[in-house]
Amino acid sequence: MRVVFGECEFDPGQRVIRRHGSVAPLSPKAFEFLAFLLDRRPEAVSKTELIERLWPDTFVSDASLYNVVAEVRAALGDRPRAARYIRTVPRYGYAFRGDARPAPAVKISRTPPSGPCLVSGPREWLLAEGSNLVGRDRDCDVRIDSATLSRHHARFVVTNGAAAVEDLGSKNGTYVNGQRVDHRVDLRDADQIQVGAVAMTYRTLDTLPSTVTRRE
Repeated sequence: MRVVFGECEFDPGQRVIRRHGSVAPLSPKAFEFLAFLLDRRPEAVSKTELIERLWPDTFVSDASLYNVVAEVRAALGDRPRAARYIRTVPRYGYAFRGDARPAPAVKISRTPPSGPCLVSGPREWLLAEGSNLVGRDRDCDVRIDSATLSRHHARFVVTNGAAAVEDLGSKNGTYVNGQRVDHRVDLRDADQIQVGAVAMTYRTLDTLPSTVTRRE
């Protein structure tokens, strides 16, 4: 469920935080930390429990947790000494403070996209003309947080509205309609693509819905 507080919106479906309407980047650990505090609000959560949640079966120092907290505060525009959202509980842990409430249902009207796209469940990535990198790295055009993807896993190349895909030497491979990609493969509408363990469908712009109603 999407949650709004102050000028921020927490969207677990798209795994993003928006501040003043713009996406504020968060690492997976920082996103999980904020999600956990929001779920437990206004209860304080101990550092021990947070570390066990974020790094199960792994020994890390308190410094790792402090770095995650600092990242979340920076994304939210929060400050330790004048905390609006992330409250430090001395010698114990952290708690979410502030007026957080469910976001209202939103009807999203979309104009027709300007190019082909990839669809995976509720997620959709529009492919731009030229090169579109897919992988785990922050510089990827299609960034997917999955350990089964390489940092730079595959590349989709769009030329005059038509797309092709090539694997970039990934460990777990790229597949089109069940066949592993070992050279550049031209794509057709509704082709089934798999990168690592993530399945998606290639769609052309004239097959997409014009309106989506989202309810939380």
